[in-house]
Amino acid sequence: MSQYNDGKIVDITRFPSPNPNIELKVITYLSNGLRVKGMLAEPIGEGEYDGFLYLRGGIKNVGKVRPARIAQFAAEGFVVFAPYYRGNQGGEGNEDFAGDDREDAFCAFLLLKSMSRVREIHIFGFSRGGVMALLTGIEFPETASVVSWGGVSDMSLTYLERKDLRRMMKRVIGGTPQKFPERYQDRTPLYQIEKIKAPVLIIHGAKDGNVSVEHAYRLERRLRLVEKPVEAWYFNEFTHYFPPAVNRKVVNDLTKWMKSHRKR
Repeated sequence: MSQYNDGKIVDITRFPSPNPNIELKVITYLSNGLRVKGMLAEPIGEGEYDGFLYLRGGIKNVGKVRPARIAQFAAEGFVVFAPYYRGNQGGEGNEDFAGDDREDAFCAFLLLKSMSRVREIHIFGFSRGGVMALLTGIEFPETASVVSWGGVSDMSLTYLERKDLRRMMKRVIGGTPQKFPERYQDRTPLYQIEKIKAPVLIIHGAKDGNVSVEHAYRLERRLRLVEKPVEAWYFNEFTHYFPPAVNRKVVNDLTKWMKSHRKR
């Protein structure tokens, strides 16, 4: 990785913050030689904080990083960095749905790690970001904790469930799971989940039509099978998106859970 100066910040631009206690910046950083962009949210003032790697869902303009969401997590006492992934919002390269663009998450982890006020790093993935979070947690054994909220855990299952995504998946992955099973397996962390060291929290709405709750069940089963620490919070009445008041409560609860899993 190091030959590319991975995770090195090459440009910083201030961004208007919705919260007077949180500073937002758009960061350009290096990922495998590409200049990729992301958003950094930091509590204003001195002091050390845990790092929070926020891995968004969707692809391209679907599921873009929302400044208010990033600021919401930073307000819980974290330095948050959310990569936009390659090819998005002025970044170089092309996003490929948890293929090579996983390097953008890996390099974002290195970026957080290089910051003097960041202690340990927690990883959070929403929707497609769930796969990215698990792959990053596997890559970095020093990760303090991993949270997958409404997260994809099995790429072939996504192909089966989401008819509306099939064209995009065939384009970026190169074909169907039948034709290229190994490409889908490579994007599916379940096949190497025994390598993860960090405790995992799974949050999922049972009525989720975007990412079925089966993704959460498969992940939980695999983690328990290889005797990894896992906790699962299932919400029977909710879909992919939780009502605002519940969402705030879950954000508060999951950040408390993260802090309870600090290594030191």
